[in-house]
Amino acid sequence: QVQLVESGGGLVQPGGSLRLSCTASRTIFSIGVMGWFRQAPGKQRELVATITGGGTTDYADSVKGRFTISRDNAKNTVYLQMNSLKPEDTAVYYCYGGTYPDKVYDSWGQGTQVTVSS
Repeated sequence: QVQLVESGGGLVQPGGSLRLSCTASRTIFSIGVMGWFRQAPGKQRELVATITGGGTTDYADSVKGRFTISRDNAKNTVYLQMNSLKPEDTAVYYCYGGTYPDKVYDSWGQGTQVTVSS
């Protein structure tokens, strides 16, 4: 499995912005799907955004228009730009790489905390 390391989490006020980064231990070009999931206290892990090798993106309805997923293959890095943050965005965010939704090859980062609070 590829190793994934997240960074960029922190505390931000409602309406603010954060950019999360996920760097892989090898090229992400050969990984079918890269993405971000999140898990809030007392809730199940949910998909936030994905991006395929062909550049197709998908977003949860709750973040459409506010979050943008992108990648830099040369840097083996996937980003999640989060704008207009809301308290309900508070969660641990996990980077994902693999064959989603098929459970053939799944790699996960350790997670980075995002807290949106005044």
